Amino acid sequence: MNWLTDNKIPVDDMAEAAFGWLQSSGGWFFDGLAVVMEHLIDAILWVLQTPHPIIIIAAFAGLTWLIQRNWKTVALIVVGFLFIVNQDYWEETTESLTLVLSACVVCMGVGVPIGIAAAHRPRLYRVMAPVLDLMQTLPTFVYLIPAIVFFGIGMVPGLIATVIFVLPAPIRLTQLGISSTPKALLEAAQAFGAKPSQTLWKIELPYALPQIMTGLNQTIMLSLSMVVIAALVGADGLGVPVVRALNSVNTGLGFESGLIIVVVAIMLDRMLRVGSK
Repeated sequence: MNWLTDNKIPVDDMAEAAFGWLQSSGGWFFDGLAVVMEHLIDAILWVLQTPHPIIIIAAFAGLTWLIQRNWKTVALIVVGFLFIVNQDYWEETTESLTLVLSACVVCMGVGVPIGIAAAHRPRLYRVMAPVLDLMQTLPTFVYLIPAIVFFGIGMVPGLIATVIFVLPAPIRLTQLGISSTPKALLEAAQAFGAKPSQTLWKIELPYALPQIMTGLNQTIMLSLSMVVIAALVGADGLGVPVVRALNSVNTGLGFESGLIIVVVAIMLDRMLRVGSK
Protein backbone atom coordinates (compact mmCIF):
# COMPACT_ATOMS: atom_id res chain seq x y z
CA MET A 1 0.00 0.00 0.00
CA ASN A 2 3.02 2.30 -0.09
CA TRP A 3 2.14 3.40 -3.62
CA LEU A 4 -1.18 4.70 -2.31
CA THR A 5 0.26 6.64 0.63
CA ASP A 6 3.12 7.95 -1.52
CA ASN A 7 0.53 9.55 -3.81
CA LYS A 8 -1.47 11.16 -1.05
CA ILE A 9 -4.07 13.68 -2.19
CA PRO A 10 -2.88 17.04 -0.74
CA VAL A 11 -6.09 17.88 1.15
CA ASP A 12 -4.20 19.80 3.85
CA ASP A 13 -2.29 21.89 1.30
CA MET A 14 -5.48 22.66 -0.62
CA ALA A 15 -7.31 23.67 2.55
CA GLU A 16 -4.43 25.87 3.67
CA ALA A 17 -4.26 27.51 0.24
CA ALA A 18 -8.02 28.11 0.25
CA PHE A 19 -7.98 29.71 3.69
CA GLY A 20 -4.95 31.78 2.74
CA TRP A 21 -6.73 33.07 -0.36
CA LEU A 22 -9.87 33.89 1.65
CA GLN A 23 -7.84 35.71 4.27
CA SER A 24 -5.95 37.82 1.73
CA SER A 25 -8.78 38.60 -0.69
CA GLY A 26 -11.75 38.65 1.69
CA GLY A 27 -10.24 40.43 4.67
CA TRP A 28 -12.60 43.38 4.21
CA PHE A 29 -15.62 41.07 4.40
CA PHE A 30 -14.47 39.26 7.53
CA ASP A 31 -13.53 42.53 9.23
CA GLY A 32 -16.98 43.94 8.48
CA LEU A 33 -18.67 40.76 9.65
CA ALA A 34 -16.66 40.89 12.88
CA VAL A 35 -17.81 44.47 13.52
CA VAL A 36 -21.46 43.53 12.97
CA MET A 37 -21.17 40.51 15.25
CA GLU A 38 -19.42 42.55 17.94
CA HIS A 39 -22.21 45.13 17.91
CA LEU A 40 -24.84 42.40 18.14
CA ILE A 41 -23.04 40.74 21.04
CA ASP A 42 -22.49 44.03 22.86
CA ALA A 43 -26.15 45.02 22.45
CA ILE A 44 -27.51 41.75 23.84
CA LEU A 45 -24.93 41.72 26.64
CA TRP A 46 -25.92 45.27 27.59
CA VAL A 47 -29.60 44.31 27.73
CA LEU A 48 -28.91 41.30 29.96
CA GLN A 49 -26.32 42.81 32.30
CA THR A 50 -27.39 46.45 32.74
CA PRO A 51 -30.71 45.89 34.58
CA HIS A 52 -30.88 44.27 38.00
CA PRO A 53 -31.02 40.46 37.80
CA ILE A 54 -34.54 40.49 39.28
CA ILE A 55 -35.74 42.53 36.30
CA ILE A 56 -34.24 40.05 33.83
CA ILE A 57 -35.71 37.12 35.76
CA ALA A 58 -39.13 38.79 35.71
CA ALA A 59 -38.82 39.41 31.96
CA PHE A 60 -37.98 35.75 31.28
CA ALA A 61 -40.84 34.67 33.55
CA GLY A 62 -43.28 36.91 31.66
CA LEU A 63 -42.05 35.64 28.30
CA THR A 64 -42.42 32.06 29.51
CA TRP A 65 -46.00 32.74 30.55
CA LEU A 66 -46.81 34.24 27.13
CA ILE A 67 -45.39 31.17 25.38
CA GLN A 68 -46.50 28.34 27.65
CA ARG A 69 -49.42 29.67 29.77
CA ASN A 70 -48.26 27.32 32.50
CA TRP A 71 -47.44 28.56 35.99
CA LYS A 72 -45.35 25.47 36.74
CA THR A 73 -43.01 26.27 33.85
CA VAL A 74 -42.82 29.89 34.99
CA ALA A 75 -41.95 28.74 38.51
CA LEU A 76 -39.23 26.48 37.09
CA ILE A 77 -37.71 29.42 35.21
CA VAL A 78 -37.74 31.64 38.31
CA VAL A 79 -36.28 28.95 40.59
CA GLY A 80 -33.59 28.13 38.03
CA PHE A 81 -32.48 31.73 37.72
CA LEU A 82 -32.51 32.22 41.49
CA PHE A 83 -30.29 29.13 41.83
CA ILE A 84 -27.87 30.63 39.29
CA VAL A 85 -27.76 33.90 41.27
CA ASN A 86 -27.27 31.92 44.49
CA GLN A 87 -24.27 30.13 42.98
CA ASP A 88 -22.81 33.48 41.84
CA TYR A 89 -22.84 32.59 38.14
CA TRP A 90 -25.08 35.41 36.94
CA GLU A 91 -22.41 37.19 34.88
CA GLU A 92 -21.20 33.99 33.22
CA THR A 93 -24.80 32.94 32.54
CA THR A 94 -25.67 36.24 30.85
CA GLU A 95 -22.52 35.95 28.74
CA SER A 96 -23.50 32.45 27.62
CA LEU A 97 -27.07 33.59 26.98
CA THR A 98 -25.63 36.37 24.85
CA LEU A 99 -23.78 33.83 22.73
CA VAL A 100 -26.90 31.66 22.46
CA LEU A 101 -29.23 34.55 21.59
CA SER A 102 -26.76 35.96 19.06
CA ALA A 103 -26.51 32.56 17.40
CA CYS A 104 -30.32 32.34 17.34
CA VAL A 105 -30.64 35.74 15.65
CA VAL A 106 -28.11 34.80 12.97
CA CYS A 107 -29.20 31.18 12.46
CA MET A 108 -32.94 31.86 12.33
CA GLY A 109 -32.46 35.00 10.24
CA VAL A 110 -30.40 33.04 7.70
CA GLY A 111 -31.73 29.51 8.13
CA VAL A 112 -35.46 30.16 7.79
CA PRO A 113 -35.24 31.95 4.40
CA ILE A 114 -32.84 29.31 3.10
CA GLY A 115 -35.17 26.58 4.34
CA ILE A 116 -38.11 28.22 2.56
CA ALA A 117 -36.12 28.48 -0.68
CA ALA A 118 -35.00 24.85 -0.35
CA ALA A 119 -38.60 23.70 0.16
CA HIS A 120 -39.73 25.48 -2.99
CA ARG A 121 -36.76 24.23 -5.01
CA PRO A 122 -36.13 20.51 -4.35
CA ARG A 123 -33.10 20.50 -6.66
CA LEU A 124 -31.50 23.25 -4.55
CA TYR A 125 -32.07 21.20 -1.39
CA ARG A 126 -30.47 18.13 -2.98
CA VAL A 127 -27.38 20.21 -3.70
CA MET A 128 -27.40 21.68 -0.18
CA ALA A 129 -27.90 18.38 1.66
CA PRO A 130 -24.25 17.17 1.47
CA VAL A 131 -23.04 20.59 2.65
CA LEU A 132 -25.46 20.52 5.59
CA ASP A 133 -24.31 16.98 6.43
CA LEU A 134 -20.70 18.16 6.41
CA MET A 135 -21.49 21.14 8.65
CA GLN A 136 -23.18 18.87 11.20
CA THR A 137 -20.73 15.97 11.19
CA LEU A 138 -17.40 17.79 10.98
CA PRO A 139 -15.87 17.89 14.49
CA THR A 140 -16.71 21.21 16.09
CA PHE A 141 -13.10 21.82 17.10
CA VAL A 142 -12.22 22.03 13.40
CA TYR A 143 -14.39 25.15 13.10
CA LEU A 144 -12.26 26.92 15.68
CA ILE A 145 -9.17 26.97 13.44
CA PRO A 146 -10.56 29.13 10.60
CA ALA A 147 -12.56 31.15 13.15
CA ILE A 148 -9.30 32.14 14.87
CA VAL A 149 -7.60 32.80 11.53
CA PHE A 150 -10.34 35.13 10.30
CA PHE A 151 -11.60 36.71 13.54
CA GLY A 152 -8.88 36.36 16.18
CA ILE A 153 -9.67 35.58 19.82
CA GLY A 154 -12.88 36.48 21.67
CA MET A 155 -16.63 36.13 21.47
CA VAL A 156 -16.84 36.61 17.69
CA PRO A 157 -14.95 33.45 16.65
CA GLY A 158 -16.94 31.49 19.22
CA LEU A 159 -20.15 32.86 17.70
CA ILE A 160 -19.03 32.07 14.14
CA ALA A 161 -18.10 28.49 15.04
CA THR A 162 -21.44 28.10 16.82
CA VAL A 163 -23.39 29.42 13.83
CA ILE A 164 -21.66 27.06 11.39
CA PHE A 165 -22.42 24.08 13.63
CA VAL A 166 -26.03 25.08 14.41
CA LEU A 167 -27.23 26.53 11.09
CA PRO A 168 -28.27 23.20 9.45
CA ALA A 169 -30.94 22.62 12.12
CA PRO A 170 -33.23 25.57 11.27
CA ILE A 171 -32.63 25.05 7.54
CA ARG A 172 -33.65 21.38 7.64
CA LEU A 173 -36.64 21.84 9.94
CA THR A 174 -37.96 24.86 8.03
CA GLN A 175 -37.62 22.96 4.76
CA LEU A 176 -39.43 19.99 6.31
CA GLY A 177 -42.27 22.15 7.62
CA ILE A 178 -42.83 24.06 4.38
CA SER A 179 -42.56 21.01 2.13
CA SER A 180 -45.03 19.11 4.35
CA THR A 181 -47.84 21.59 3.71
CA PRO A 182 -50.81 19.55 2.37
CA LYS A 183 -51.37 19.96 -1.34
CA ALA A 184 -55.07 20.46 -0.70
CA LEU A 185 -54.35 23.68 1.18
CA LEU A 186 -52.04 24.93 -1.56
CA GLU A 187 -54.56 24.09 -4.27
CA ALA A 188 -57.32 25.83 -2.34
CA ALA A 189 -55.17 28.95 -2.01
CA GLN A 190 -54.43 28.90 -5.73
CA ALA A 191 -58.12 28.41 -6.52
CA PHE A 192 -58.96 31.56 -4.59
CA GLY A 193 -56.30 33.48 -6.53
CA ALA A 194 -53.67 33.75 -3.80
CA LYS A 195 -50.29 35.06 -4.90
CA PRO A 196 -47.14 33.04 -4.02
CA SER A 197 -46.29 35.52 -1.26
CA GLN A 198 -49.80 35.26 0.18
CA THR A 199 -49.63 31.47 0.06
CA LEU A 200 -46.32 31.58 1.91
CA TRP A 201 -47.44 33.94 4.68
CA LYS A 202 -51.01 32.69 5.16
CA ILE A 203 -50.73 28.96 4.43
CA GLU A 204 -47.19 27.57 4.45
CA LEU A 205 -45.61 29.49 7.34
CA PRO A 206 -48.55 28.98 9.77
CA TYR A 207 -48.61 25.27 8.93
CA ALA A 208 -44.82 24.99 9.33
CA LEU A 209 -44.71 27.06 12.54
CA PRO A 210 -44.37 24.04 14.89
CA GLN A 211 -41.39 22.78 12.85
CA ILE A 212 -39.85 26.26 12.80
CA MET A 213 -40.27 26.55 16.58
CA THR A 214 -38.65 23.13 16.95
CA GLY A 215 -35.80 24.48 14.84
CA LEU A 216 -35.50 27.44 17.23
CA ASN A 217 -35.43 25.06 20.19
CA GLN A 218 -32.72 22.95 18.53
CA THR A 219 -30.77 26.08 17.68
CA ILE A 220 -30.75 27.13 21.33
CA MET A 221 -29.82 23.69 22.63
CA LEU A 222 -27.01 23.20 20.10
CA SER A 223 -25.71 26.72 20.75
CA LEU A 224 -25.63 26.03 24.47
CA SER A 225 -23.66 22.85 23.81
CA MET A 226 -20.97 25.00 22.19
CA VAL A 227 -20.29 27.27 25.19
CA VAL A 228 -17.42 25.12 26.49
CA ILE A 229 -15.87 24.78 23.04
CA ALA A 230 -16.25 28.51 22.41
CA ALA A 231 -14.36 29.18 25.66
CA LEU A 232 -11.29 27.64 24.05
CA VAL A 233 -11.09 30.59 21.64
CA GLY A 234 -11.58 33.25 24.30
CA ALA A 235 -15.38 33.45 24.45
CA ASP A 236 -16.71 34.45 27.86
CA GLY A 237 -19.44 32.54 29.64
CA LEU A 238 -20.06 29.31 31.48
CA GLY A 239 -17.46 27.48 29.42
CA VAL A 240 -14.65 29.43 31.07
CA PRO A 241 -14.98 27.85 34.56
CA VAL A 242 -15.41 24.43 32.94
CA VAL A 243 -12.14 24.83 31.04
CA ARG A 244 -10.47 26.21 34.17
CA ALA A 245 -11.66 23.20 36.17
CA LEU A 246 -10.38 20.85 33.47
CA ASN A 247 -6.95 22.47 33.42
CA SER A 248 -6.64 22.35 37.22
CA VAL A 249 -8.45 19.00 37.67
CA ASN A 250 -10.87 20.77 40.03
CA THR A 251 -13.77 18.35 40.42
CA GLY A 252 -15.90 20.67 42.53
CA LEU A 253 -15.64 23.62 40.15
CA GLY A 254 -16.27 21.40 37.14
CA PHE A 255 -19.41 19.87 38.63
CA GLU A 256 -20.66 23.24 39.85
CA SER A 257 -20.25 25.02 36.51
CA GLY A 258 -21.50 21.99 34.59
CA LEU A 259 -24.63 21.89 36.74
CA ILE A 260 -25.32 25.55 35.93
CA ILE A 261 -25.11 24.73 32.21
CA VAL A 262 -27.60 21.89 32.74
CA VAL A 263 -29.96 24.22 34.62
CA VAL A 264 -29.81 26.80 31.82
CA ALA A 265 -30.44 24.10 29.21
CA ILE A 266 -33.46 22.76 31.10
CA MET A 267 -34.93 26.24 31.54
CA LEU A 268 -34.57 27.17 27.88
CA ASP A 269 -35.93 23.81 26.74
CA ARG A 270 -39.03 24.01 28.96
CA MET A 271 -39.53 27.65 28.04
CA LEU A 272 -39.62 27.02 24.29
CA ARG A 273 -40.96 23.47 24.11
CA VAL A 274 -43.85 23.54 21.65
CA GLY A 275 -47.14 22.27 23.02
CA SER A 276 -45.86 21.68 26.57
CA LYS A 277 -48.42 22.10 29.37
